[in-house]
Amino acid sequence: MKFKNKKLLMLLVIISALFLVSGCSSPTDENGKVIMITSSTTFKQIFDTESWFSALFVFPLSYSINLLTPKVGVAGAIATVTVLVNGVILLLTMKSNVQTQQMQLLQPEMDRINKKYEGKTDDASNMRKAQEIQSLYAKYNINPLGTILVTFVQFPIIFAMFQAVQRAESVAKGSFIGLSLEQSPWNGIKSGQYLYIAIFIVMMITQVSSMMLPQFIAKNKAKKEAEKRHKKPEQSNNPNQNMMYYMMIPILVLSITWPAAMSIYWIINSLVNIGKTLIVQKVISNTDMGVK
Repeated sequence: MKFKNKKLLMLLVIISALFLVSGCSSPTDENGKVIMITSSTTFKQIFDTESWFSALFVFPLSYSINLLTPKVGVAGAIATVTVLVNGVILLLTMKSNVQTQQMQLLQPEMDRINKKYEGKTDDASNMRKAQEIQSLYAKYNINPLGTILVTFVQFPIIFAMFQAVQRAESVAKGSFIGLSLEQSPWNGIKSGQYLYIAIFIVMMITQVSSMMLPQFIAKNKAKKEAEKRHKKPEQSNNPNQNMMYYMMIPILVLSITWPAAMSIYWIINSLVNIGKTLIVQKVISNTDMGVK
């Protein structure tokens, strides 16, 4: 019960953070217009007139997008910055990423433990169950709390990118396949620009794929292991799965109302996350960290 409550709390935090990101507007001038970050804007200007977060996170991202746009286009600039930032995050959180995916691979064993103690609520059974789960984590050198690190590292980056694409002058003046990146897909669709629907659909597909891939890999590995032992693969009851589905809903709703540039970022970020998942799986396969 406590585990479910923790999962619910984490889900509420994630959803709240997503709505916070969408609701927090960029700094505006006396006319209510968003204060743009241009190629001539300096770190000192942002630090002196705004927050440390804007100076340390938003400014470098916006400035980099402005710097790269003349060379690779605005969409290419957003893509380049996204790949570089995710590369740094992956290096800093590789161990947590590995443990997060290992948790997916451990699910069949977790299910067996839960099934073993199903209906047993006495203290002795609860203690033995906790000990078996702890032994399972120790066997594969997994720290359950360490898997949360990736989520909390990514939140400030998502918030910063949301502000960066709103404030980068090159984004405000730029376009992609003839569509304004400053405009939201919803407003674009209302004005008859139906290519925004394509952006939304691609974003939805890539987002769902990036979230489903780790579970697909886990199920595939469990099936192969079962075949080796001439057993029927067990149905995994992953508590993270429902939370993942609930997370998709606010993301997809918000993607209609935020700037199209943010949708482009989200598409690229989802593709990068797919790549990160495959890289982490390669690391697990090439070391002794895999679940056997």
